[in-house]
Amino acid sequence: MQVFVIDPATKEIREAKITDGESEVRQLIGFDTIDFDEIDDNGDRLYFDESCFIRHGADVGRFRVDSLAPVAGKGVIAGGEPGGKAIAGAQISIDALRGRVQFL
Repeated sequence: MQVFVIDPATKEIREAKITDGESEVRQLIGFDTIDFDEIDDNGDRLYFDESCFIRHGADVGRFRVDSLAPVAGKGVIAGGEPGGKAIAGAQISIDALRGRVQFL
């Protein structure tokens, strides 16, 4: 399934393919403890390290999707059943996502 990786260190958004779901999302983010916020009514969500809100330092990049709280470190946009936990391919296009991400 297609997901998108948001990397504030390089200020890039890139496509990635996953088959396994949550374990691959953890690898893409680089942390074992992940959480998510839904970004659309269609089930698209932003996955991030659950400790990202307390992470500080000059080497830690940050980004924001729409008006969500800023995230430190990498994030992954994936899809899923609205209100569910299973991970699916992202519904949003990469171009639409680029218009909604702000690197801080």
